[in-house]
Amino acid sequence: MRTSGTWPQIRSKEIIIFTLPKVRAEDQSVYELLQPVEDASHTRDRKRSPPDSACARGTRVKVVKKYTTWTADNISSADEPHLLWVHGYAGSGKSAISQEVCDTSKRQGRPVVSFFFFRNAGERSRIRRLATTLASQMATVIPETEPFIRVAVKANPALLRPDDAAVCLQSRMEQLVYAPFKAAVEQSESVGMPAKGSVEALPRGVVHRPLITGLTRGPLLVVLDGLDECNDKEEVQELIDGMLVFFDDNPFIPLRVFITSRVEQHIQSHLDVPGVRLENLVDHCSDNDIATFLDVLFKDTRRRNPVIRAYISEHGEWPTTNDRSQLVRHIGGSFIFGWTVFKFIMGSIAEPGSPVTPMERLPLALKMNPGLDGLYMQTLARSQHLPHFLGIISTIALLEVPLPTSGIAELLGIKTYKVVNVLVNLQAIIQVPGTDDIPVTLFHTSLRDFLTTQSRSGPFFAHPRQHVQLFLRCLQCELVHRRRAVESPANPIQRRPAAAYALQYSKDHLRRGQHLFEFAESDSAIHLCRKALELSPGAPELIQSLACATLRHATHGGTLVDLEEAVSLNREAFKFRPLSHPDRPQSLRALGDALWERYHRKGRMADLDEAIFLYREELELQPSHHSDRSQSLNNLGWALWDRYRSAGFSTDIEESVSLLREALKLRPSPHPDRSESLTNLGLALWRRYQRARAATDLEEAIFLHREALALRPSPHPDRSSSLNNLGLALWDRSERTGTAVDLEDAISLHREAVELQSSPHPDRSTLLHNLALALKTQYQRTGTDTDIEEAISLYREALELKPSPHSGRSVSLRNFGYALQCRYQRTGTATDLEEAITMYREALELEPFPHPDRSASLNNLGNALRKRYQQTQTVADNDEAVSMYREVLELRPPPHPDRSTSLNNLDIALWDRYLHTGALADLEEMIHLGRETLDLQPSPHPGRAASLRNLTISLDEMYKASLSLPYLQEAIPLCEELLAAHYPVGHEDRLETVNRLASLLQRRSNATQPTEDDDAYIAKLQEEARQLSTSTATT
Repeated sequence: MRTSGTWPQIRSKEIIIFTLPKVRAEDQSVYELLQPVEDASHTRDRKRSPPDSACARGTRVKVVKKYTTWTADNISSADEPHLLWVHGYAGSGKSAISQEVCDTSKRQGRPVVSFFFFRNAGERSRIRRLATTLASQMATVIPETEPFIRVAVKANPALLRPDDAAVCLQSRMEQLVYAPFKAAVEQSESVGMPAKGSVEALPRGVVHRPLITGLTRGPLLVVLDGLDECNDKEEVQELIDGMLVFFDDNPFIPLRVFITSRVEQHIQSHLDVPGVRLENLVDHCSDNDIATFLDVLFKDTRRRNPVIRAYISEHGEWPTTNDRSQLVRHIGGSFIFGWTVFKFIMGSIAEPGSPVTPMERLPLALKMNPGLDGLYMQTLARSQHLPHFLGIISTIALLEVPLPTSGIAELLGIKTYKVVNVLVNLQAIIQVPGTDDIPVTLFHTSLRDFLTTQSRSGPFFAHPRQHVQLFLRCLQCELVHRRRAVESPANPIQRRPAAAYALQYSKDHLRRGQHLFEFAESDSAIHLCRKALELSPGAPELIQSLACATLRHATHGGTLVDLEEAVSLNREAFKFRPLSHPDRPQSLRALGDALWERYHRKGRMADLDEAIFLYREELELQPSHHSDRSQSLNNLGWALWDRYRSAGFSTDIEESVSLLREALKLRPSPHPDRSESLTNLGLALWRRYQRARAATDLEEAIFLHREALALRPSPHPDRSSSLNNLGLALWDRSERTGTAVDLEDAISLHREAVELQSSPHPDRSTLLHNLALALKTQYQRTGTDTDIEEAISLYREALELKPSPHSGRSVSLRNFGYALQCRYQRTGTATDLEEAITMYREALELEPFPHPDRSASLNNLGNALRKRYQQTQTVADNDEAVSMYREVLELRPPPHPDRSTSLNNLDIALWDRYLHTGALADLEEMIHLGRETLDLQPSPHPGRAASLRNLTISLDEMYKASLSLPYLQEAIPLCEELLAAHYPVGHEDRLETVNRLASLLQRRSNATQPTEDDDAYIAKLQEEARQLSTSTATT
């Protein structure tokens, strides 16, 4: 039991409440009375309360001295600004400057109060407690103000209420900051002054030294940092307006205000006025400061990091001078980014699994983006709803050189005020000049990287298709300029900004957007180019532009006449590009593209060969560091892939893979074209797999296609292509391994691809084909009727999307015919076979020699005719099949990857005809074909067993017809190889082969002097055959 005077004992379920006596306001300290925001001032713990910004030793020396000199100067004239606004982009070091100005003022004995706004940091992102916070600090640094603050609070206690409705911000600032400070100054200066000795009553230019101790070395400084971080925009404007009114009324008051922020419209509109001194911090962001900043950081780290010290003792200086120079250039004046890069190198923000030492991370740091995506998203969203927003932002991001607002407007065909309307809210990240003759620029190159990377920018993505629109607008501006020049030849027309830009840079937008034209856009481009050429006949740039537009028109459904004109125009433009011309690589590429397209239309191998020749020269003109080298590698690699597909030269596919690998290395993540390179290398490896059947090629292709797909999330325009490519590779793996999961995944991917491209998208028919192919394969494995029925339905739709003379119609006809043939094999319905033959014949008519796909159509038609021959025994069908197969062989010379299959097909057709006619010429040809086939199928080729069997039968048959012993001698070892290497015990074909070998040996024994070993060998084979027969019969 406690004794009297101690705390009472608390019984069960009894609550005792103790009320402390209320403290009177006059008994509280000013700090307790005003309840300031504790972590908002320059004296806060920056590690706990960001921003943790300070100028590194030796950096920003000049600009800090400039600003601190201003803050220290006494007010000497009535029109001298009391307020300095320092603005700059994110990462330019505004908060560090503010901190340094505060610390310098404090060290030099001058009074300073501050408020560092910070978004999403409670009261620091609001303005309602600004007045009480500044007043609390002011009472500390200038104690003479405390009595006046207390009087104000006593007169109006609502000043301390935190809610906004109690007292407006202007009144809070007036009663808690301005009035108390002014009263303290007037009280101190009234000592010894005349009766009218107020600050305002002093004669102009006469300043008395204040008796306030804190002001003996300079005015009171109010620092407001990050004003744009405050959520209360209207109150911010109210604050600024109230300050300006106060300074107008009190021009000699010893008070200065230092404000920093990004350029925001609500701030700029109130600070960009007379009476405010403006400073753009961008003008003071030098590479030297960044270099010093990094030197300080690295020097300190080298002293403390034993790993770095050990590295330096073995290898010398680190980072090297070159490393530091690259870092400085990459950082680009952004201290935030510089600090982020440094932290990454030192490992404090390294990702799991990243390189473990600073020396290994430094090269990766040079590839970092500045990490300001959140800021960019937030800022851009402010204008997202405005008309022309995306077009304006995309244009600024994609322009080759900056244009003023009027130039942007003219280029886009809109009014200048509409451009300004979009940009006024974006001045935190885009520098919008006040005059119309200064270009609009980005505060940091990272914004352009952000806007041109879809995975980062999302709805703000500057799609490359905007280059097409910019090219068309350039043509229109150029046309207007040329027309004016023709109309006024005596008076030289001054080029407007957009016209000057168009004349110089339209070709760059054409080059970047040339593969993204739609039919109507290419039509418009052709029209504009022809009009311009009428005004300026023979202009090389216009001829090149017309050539490109005509080619795009031809590739989007134009006629062969369009394509021929495109080739002709490109040849004409190429004449203006001698070896020394800087645009020769572009002309080489353009002519190569036109010839390549004509090859696909007409199948002339000479066109493809010339295109490859042109691409090689283009690549030679692009050194390793050239920005277009990756595209040159890609073009040449892809053209070689195409030639391999047609001619089968293994050197082409090997070189293609090598070139495409180099292109991929030049496009590391997040390069905007990385997905393209991943796709192309994946397809080349897939094609090489189909030749050599190396599983590693197929696995790598699948890996690459998966990465490409990940880089093309919906609604990426190429997502359907990546889905299709991955689906095909998985289908191939399912064919190799028989894995049902791969086939099911392939079907799922193809279905998504089809859903993404509704009719009349030009790729829909191809996607339908490939889904049908996967379903047909599943039908062949499972026998599910719905699969083949759906496949045929898809093939029909695909064919309808490619009416004659569509360049892809022949492929659709072949695929459709093959599906019908599959259903025929299941149902035996003759109409399916007849329709398939009709399809194959039409395909063949669309593929005259030397079309690259003619051999495939000949082969398919030959196969279908043989099927019909087997059903009807119509000799003409088999004869026609033989004719088809002969032509296929001519089109597939060695080392074509499908030659062995073609040899086998002709061999089988000739066998059928031999059985019908007994013509030994056919038999002799079969033996010749069989020998070549075996040469092309060395062990362990999967088709070697069938070829051995066929040749053995042909040789045996020829011996029977001719009794020529060499045929028999050749057949025996082939039969023995079959048994030893391909038909082990238990194989379904072993019994037949054992009997054949025994028969061959017996005939040789009958024709020659037999040995005991021959007889024993024959007896052994006959015994094995007897046992196999017994076993088979029992089974």
